[in-house]
Amino acid sequence: MKYFFQQLGQNFIQLVNTVGKVSFMLKSVVVWLFRSRLEYEEIVKQAVRIGFDSLTVVCLVNFFTGMVLALQTGYSSKNLFNEPLYIGTIVGFSIIKELAPVLTAIVVAGRAGAAVTAEIGTMKVTEQLDALHTLGTNPARYLLIPRYIAFIVTLPLLTVFAGFVGIMGGFVVSLVKLGVPSTVYWNDIFTFMEVSSFMHGFLKSLFFAFIIATVSCYKGLEISGGAEGVRKSTTESVVTSMVLVLVLDYFISAAFVLVGII
Repeated sequence: MKYFFQQLGQNFIQLVNTVGKVSFMLKSVVVWLFRSRLEYEEIVKQAVRIGFDSLTVVCLVNFFTGMVLALQTGYSSKNLFNEPLYIGTIVGFSIIKELAPVLTAIVVAGRAGAAVTAEIGTMKVTEQLDALHTLGTNPARYLLIPRYIAFIVTLPLLTVFAGFVGIMGGFVVSLVKLGVPSTVYWNDIFTFMEVSSFMHGFLKSLFFAFIIATVSCYKGLEISGGAEGVRKSTTESVVTSMVLVLVLDYFISAAFVLVGII
């Protein structure tokens, strides 16, 4: 019992310490965002790495997710009503409001988030961050701000593409496999889908982008121990980002319901 409470106390102290370090990092990002000139070239380079290079994987994942969703929905409704009903409505709402932002965030966290952590961590291990301090350049200005902006700009755009591709995946299955006319599928979507449904998923992606950027940058800055430390922190970055995305997804959805963004 004594050991349990000792571990609990140590974990609590570690959590408070982490929250404090993250707060100081965010403070530095906000301060330098308004005090310095933006590194536009670096922002574009990071946007390409984070957004464009992840586009193929994001579209592939969401396309087949839409296909599976349409297939399962179609056969389930056939068993209940002897007819595939409201396939477009179910696929559209599920993809736009939930699956597209969450799956896109998970893919980006696993691909781009890990790369950001490894890149910043390698720079710290090889003392390049110390060199930036020596040259009078704050790492938050040159390293963190471009990556934050790139994540916040590209992830919502990827989510929009993912939503469209996911709906197209459902359309292919409903047309070819289930025999649902294309007019019926698209009519189900446009009849019930509203702007608030699109904003629900779009705004979620902004929160997810901030979470992934914060975890990736923090884990990169906290790396120690050489190559082994880079490997460990990269793994922790991906796992932590994915867990936070899934956990916060519920609370963000609940908050949107309360304010009417449903």
